Formats: sequence, C-alpha cells, structure tokens
Amino acid sequence: MEREEFDRLVEEALARVPAELAALVDNCVFVVEDDAPAEEPGLLGLYDGVPLTERDTGYGAVLPDRVVVFMNPTLAICETHEEVVEEVGITVVHEIAHHFGIDDARLHELGWA
Repeated sequence: MEREEFDRLVEEALARVPAELAALVDNCVFVVEDDAPAEEPGLLGLYDGVPLTERDTGYGAVLPDRVVVFMNPTLAICETHEEVVEEVGITVVHEIAHHFGIDDARLHELGWA
C-alpha cells in the first residue's frame, strides 16, 4: 500500500469519530510516520502529549499533542485491505483515548487494547 492511500485511511478513520467526541479533542495533530521507534518496532500508534485529564490552568503556549500512526508496522500485521482499514480505525480511537487520559489498562478493560 502506498503512503498516500494509508494517509487517506487515517483521515477516514478520523472522520468516523463521532462529532461530539472529535469536538473535544484539543490542541492535537494527527500524523503518519513510516516506522515506529527502533526500541518499539511493532508499535502501531503513539500518543505524545499532555492528556486532557492532566491539563490545568498552567497549560498553555505549548506545541500540539501528537497522535502518530505508524504505517509499516500496521501493514506488517495485516493481510488484506479490510484488515488495514480496521486496524487503522482501532489505532486512531486507541490514541484518541490516551488524549482523553484513558490508559492502556482501562482500554484493556473496555476491549480497546
């Protein structure tokens, strides 16, 4: 799969996030990178920032949080186009959950990790 198509799948996954939830995402950008960090080569996504639950009145004048979706690790675990679409959607929702302050343990409880 070419990078342009993968980018489009991430955009489509974001468009499927309910508008009420998407409206609450604050100071966050979504990007695609080819590969995960060397120390975690199988990582599909990453949230880098200050979760909404940890922001206080001192939060300001900061760079946007980042949600990163890693293309090559995602493609490596998927056999079909449909699996890629599903995995990208799961990854986007998973990382948005981190933006809202939901950790991996809670995501496991909810069946999203």
